[in-house]
Amino acid sequence: MKVSLLPVLNDPNLDAAAPSTQRQLAISVSAMASSIDSSVPLNLCLILDHSGSMGGRPLETVKQAAGRLLDRLKPGDRFCAVAFDHKAKVLVPNQIVGDPSSIKRQIEQLRSAGGTAIDEGIKLGIEELGKGKKEAISQAFLLTDGENEHGDDGRCLKLAKLAADYNMTLNSLGFGDNWNQDILEKIADAGGGALAHIQRPEDAVDEFGKLFSRVQGVGLTNAYLLFSLMPKVRLAELKPIAQVAPDTIELPVQQEGDRFMVRLGDLMKDIERVVLANIYIGQLPEGTQAIGQLQIRYDDPTVGQGLLSDPVAISTNVLKVYQPALNPTVQQHILALAKYRQTQLAETRLQQGDRAGAATMLQTAAKTALQMGDKSAATVLQTSATRLQSGEQLSEADRKKTRIASKTILK
Repeated sequence: MKVSLLPVLNDPNLDAAAPSTQRQLAISVSAMASSIDSSVPLNLCLILDHSGSMGGRPLETVKQAAGRLLDRLKPGDRFCAVAFDHKAKVLVPNQIVGDPSSIKRQIEQLRSAGGTAIDEGIKLGIEELGKGKKEAISQAFLLTDGENEHGDDGRCLKLAKLAADYNMTLNSLGFGDNWNQDILEKIADAGGGALAHIQRPEDAVDEFGKLFSRVQGVGLTNAYLLFSLMPKVRLAELKPIAQVAPDTIELPVQQEGDRFMVRLGDLMKDIERVVLANIYIGQLPEGTQAIGQLQIRYDDPTVGQGLLSDPVAISTNVLKVYQPALNPTVQQHILALAKYRQTQLAETRLQQGDRAGAATMLQTAAKTALQMGDKSAATVLQTSATRLQSGEQLSEADRKKTRIASKTILK
């Protein structure tokens, strides 16, 4: 398994007379499979909320969805399940899946009871997942339908970061409309995973299946983007790097010696991970000029850890008579990030009680979505803006749809 690494500037041309120029650099990263690559086992953990509010149809559909995942596991894959209410317990110990029917019977015994302590579930899930992580791709699906009433949100985030440090990916699924979007989104972002919304019980099988298809595409893990910049080139000071595909996430930047480092996590074989960097370039002499170099450090479960891709140089054309050459694909990525940040501003203003300001920002985000051709997201965002303008409150379902629309291209 190798790494595909492709950097593209939104405009590769620079004006030789300009003292400083801002550019957006889109970096596409994915795993490239070859015919001789061997299959890597999946190490999957379900961390399931079985509190009282999950009783009845919700829990039954979740158990059905878990059974469908077991049917899709391959020989050699591992599985475990943890259940939590106000405490956590191991429902299915970590094991190689030999008899899916037996595991399904264990899951079927789960009943609803108690409150909700998400951190207890994550802690036990990490422990159980750790028993099978060697030479495997480790993924956890955390599902809850409520607030973390018996737990600590700060501890949840620390545990999500710990999972990422141990090369485990933590994905979040919010069930219904009463779960805390802020904390589940932060858990998924810190854990390097995805956030999914199961709005109705009948959607459980489909949403679990989509997430499972995504993790089945993982080829390489624990990937870091290593970013070296030439003199006169610097990153923007505020939020310089964000992921814009397959979903939008702000990415923290670390410094390692004279280069920058951004954790990407899993690399998928058929889904590009696209990162957008905001850079400033000082005045440079005419001609083709190098402005930086990129490299990916990653783990390949079949080969080893800390592997390095071939370095890729970034260059720009400095022209005496400047002519713009805008790249339409990078412009789409810029719009995706704008849509996300505009919606985040709307959410902040809504929390501050500024409904008019929130409505204006949502209208702006809807226009940005239309520019991208994302009509479904534009409809969701404009509907929320219109409701606020008419004096209505946004329901929990509306707010969740709005946030999801901001992070992804809706299908």
